[in-house]
Amino acid sequence: MNGQAKHIDIWNDFLHIVERIIEPRPFTTWFKPIKPLSLEGPTLTVEVPSDFFREFLENQYLDVIRMTLRRVIGPDARLIYSVRPVQTQPAMTLNAQYGTAPVNKAVSLGNLRTDSITNPLVLPGLKKVEIDPRLNPVYCFENFVKGECNQMGLSAGVSIAEAPGKTPFNPLFIFGGPGLGKTHLAQAIGIAIHNKFPDLIVLYVTGSQFKSQYVDATTVHNKLNDFLHFYMKIDVLIIDDIQDLQTAGGSQGALFNIFNHLHQNGKQLVFTSDRPAVELRNFEARMLSRFKWGLSVRLDRPDYATRLAMLKARRDREGVLISDEVLEYIAAHVKSNFRELEGALVSVMAHATLTHQENSVELAARITENIIGEDAGDINIARIQDSVCEYFNITRDELLSSSRKRQIVQARQISMYLSRNLLTNCSLATIGSETGGKDHATVLHACNTVSDLMATDRSFKRYVTDIEASLATSENL
Repeated sequence: MNGQAKHIDIWNDFLHIVERIIEPRPFTTWFKPIKPLSLEGPTLTVEVPSDFFREFLENQYLDVIRMTLRRVIGPDARLIYSVRPVQTQPAMTLNAQYGTAPVNKAVSLGNLRTDSITNPLVLPGLKKVEIDPRLNPVYCFENFVKGECNQMGLSAGVSIAEAPGKTPFNPLFIFGGPGLGKTHLAQAIGIAIHNKFPDLIVLYVTGSQFKSQYVDATTVHNKLNDFLHFYMKIDVLIIDDIQDLQTAGGSQGALFNIFNHLHQNGKQLVFTSDRPAVELRNFEARMLSRFKWGLSVRLDRPDYATRLAMLKARRDREGVLISDEVLEYIAAHVKSNFRELEGALVSVMAHATLTHQENSVELAARITENIIGEDAGDINIARIQDSVCEYFNITRDELLSSSRKRQIVQARQISMYLSRNLLTNCSLATIGSETGGKDHATVLHACNTVSDLMATDRSFKRYVTDIEASLATSENL
């Protein structure tokens, strides 16, 4: 077998095995586009279309990939990704005009009596009705700041907007803490679809609005069929804060029927939640399983670069004069989410305007003091690293170095493991960036190594639990 063709044969063997393990659709979507590039010893290099593609593979199929590679190459098998160069990439950080709110085309509701429609989104008394999409034009892709914290969700959203209902990302389930951009991303998808496909009916509602409409339709007017008929006319349904349907009684059953009808007819569904689907309580199992049919993406806390980019974008959009130095201070000290960042920025601008003070770092420090104070006791990557260094009696510089000394390597891996497990809103890329500039694959390897050692080495497990206990104690002081 010649050296040039060996990597192709190895990859074909790999695909034959994987094809028997996973379903045909995800196999075609996620493994067929991968191109084998080279094989050097036990290291196989492959080309993937994008960073998003690579991250999805590692999040969803890491165990399958690892097991199959070891089977076709050997126990020392390694996989290296090469991201395919992109000629043109749509800019995601440009500042858009506010524009006008999208308007759906008029749609016929067939034999449904429009004078009996109880849904507040419909204008009664017309043969054809206009369904308000309820989209805020400010929440467009052009105003969405791209970063490591949201790259996967943004890439999926752009793909959906290009071909709604025709991608593997149906439904798209977006989850994360408050203020991380879930509503913005969900509405941006709706706006982009409306702009590209004006004949499609797009609708954004919150979980509480959906629940209220259901209760009104069933208990006040006895018009459940009208309610279901209305929602089954939608081409792109976006439901924000789906967790509000917990303990909502029959509204989950109604959503189940609506979901099935829309999904089977190639319509796009997008949901947002403050927690992953597996953590939703009091949801019917059949509904939870449908949330997992497509793609689930988490929005993480923004890193410093993304926070600063967001502040600059908001400043430019508002057309105000405020120095980069002030924005850098806010970005460095307000870390929780985009909402608090914007609140700090607006407060600084308001105080400067109303009190005729200069937009200075000193003013920013006073304004953001309360916000910073709330997070001062929170566990963060720096505190985890400090605790690890103290426990192993090493310096921070040693921890963040490239040293291969066993003690330092283990300390570094433990710090990454604890960062991933204790900071649920922190991405692998952010952890790596703040641990000496390591990449996300190194962080993932470290976490797997620590998990394996904790299962087999009692002394090592004690190291990890001791450090975790010290962090928990300091947090409660």
